Amino acid sequence: MNHYQAIIIGFGKAGKTLAATLAKAGWKVAMIEQSDTMYGGTCINIGCIPTKTLVHDAEEQRDFASAMQRKSAVVGFLRDKNFHNLADLDNVDVINGRAEFVDAHTVRVVQAHDEQELYGEKIFINTGARSVFPNIPGLKTTPGVFDSTGLLNLTGLPARLGILGGGYIGVEFAAMFARFGSKVTIFEAAGEFLSREDRDIAGAVATILKDEGVELILNAQVSAVSSADGAVVLHTAEGERTADALLVASGRKPATESLQLQKAGVEVNERGAIVVNRYLRTSAENIWAMGDVTGGLQFTYMSLDDYRIVRDNLLGEGLRHTGDRQNVPYSVFMTPPLSRIGMSEAQARASGAEIQVVTMPVAAIPRARVINDTRGVLKAIVDSNTRKILGVTLLCAESHEMINIVKTVMDAGLPYTVLRDQIFTHPTMSESLNDLFTLIK
Repeated sequence: MNHYQAIIIGFGKAGKTLAATLAKAGWKVAMIEQSDTMYGGTCINIGCIPTKTLVHDAEEQRDFASAMQRKSAVVGFLRDKNFHNLADLDNVDVINGRAEFVDAHTVRVVQAHDEQELYGEKIFINTGARSVFPNIPGLKTTPGVFDSTGLLNLTGLPARLGILGGGYIGVEFAAMFARFGSKVTIFEAAGEFLSREDRDIAGAVATILKDEGVELILNAQVSAVSSADGAVVLHTAEGERTADALLVASGRKPATESLQLQKAGVEVNERGAIVVNRYLRTSAENIWAMGDVTGGLQFTYMSLDDYRIVRDNLLGEGLRHTGDRQNVPYSVFMTPPLSRIGMSEAQARASGAEIQVVTMPVAAIPRARVINDTRGVLKAIVDSNTRKILGVTLLCAESHEMINIVKTVMDAGLPYTVLRDQIFTHPTMSESLNDLFTLIK
């Protein structure tokens, strides 16, 4: 049995970065990855990198086939780079196979024609999350039904794309495929679209999607899915709807089922997420968990911060923990992108704070006129007493870059006047923050 100071299960952002750091510190490290198509993790292979590459090419009006070819080239390049970043280190062994615990220090790696057991002084779980399919008859067995991974591997553009689920993943794919030329229909079971967003923001997103030709059906109760004449048939209370492909965008759950965590004494919650303390330590003293598998926010940058916490715990002063995190932003890469940080207006009002809320149309921004995309709205919420920013929502071109400026000000505890009076280059989208916060009285 091979002995390692660290066994890392899963080649995702947190795991691969930790592996390299520990190896460079002199540790002997085993990196176990189930699939050789997943070096680098979800983001590089089936998440943000391929989707954002396709979003870019859709905006550039590249045809679907060439966009998919370029996506594959980008992913292939980054996957190979990530593999060699670890495999070329003398004290890292990259091992392909499915990992399962034998006990708190022993991991069995099940391979196609063999298996081996490894001993780890410390073990780190970074197995990510997987798509969830609702319990709808026919959904898992009907040809033409895909999760996001499957849809990213299509070779031809579906003329009609159905999307089951109107959350952020569904919105991103809807915008992308509509731009490529698909007739897209979103089937959302809830009666409210994007329930985490304020109603004015959700309405603005819906308007942009509809202007792109996307049909949005709320209260869509799909009772069954079947196949007819090569098409996917959705059986709803209002009748049958057909599509050439159906994307299931109903969320993701931690990928823990096959790990045999109980044998290692690792506790999970009711959703299968690994329970960790604020230092990301599990109920087993020598085992940590990082990234999506802990059931938290499923962002690559959160996984990177998990790595920072574990690194500090192992090699630093042991002071970093999840409670240090402030104001986590997110972006939905529709066109134009939706980005938010902090509270929504509804959350701010529920908090009892005395607030001011201002909005500004994107059409008022000179840069938006220059780039010929005046769609969207900017929104800010400020505490009237402390003058601190409570939340900002940006639905506009370049919002995914602008939101990071807002985060820096919020994390520093600075008043909104810093952005109101900041000197920005012109003409840029960022300088619109001057005008937005000038509206605060």
